[in-house]
Amino acid sequence: MNTIGKIAIAAAAGVVAGAVAGILLAPDKGENTRKKIMDSGKKLTDTVKGKFDGLKVNVRGKAEAMKEEMGELV
Repeated sequence: MNTIGKIAIAAAAGVVAGAVAGILLAPDKGENTRKKIMDSGKKLTDTVKGKFDGLKVNVRGKAEAMKEEMGELV
């Protein structure tokens, strides 16, 4: 994984961790707190999935380019 991808995932995880900490420290009903935590988890999952899908496309493109270069060299 490239550096930008790692930074993006770390930033997303940090945002969600901060949101969860804020939710847990804020006075609210347990049901509301659990819902907020679940929503934050879903957002993180979607973010990570999107980054992973982008990384897959990037790697596939580079692999195809390498195949073409190797074919030209042979």
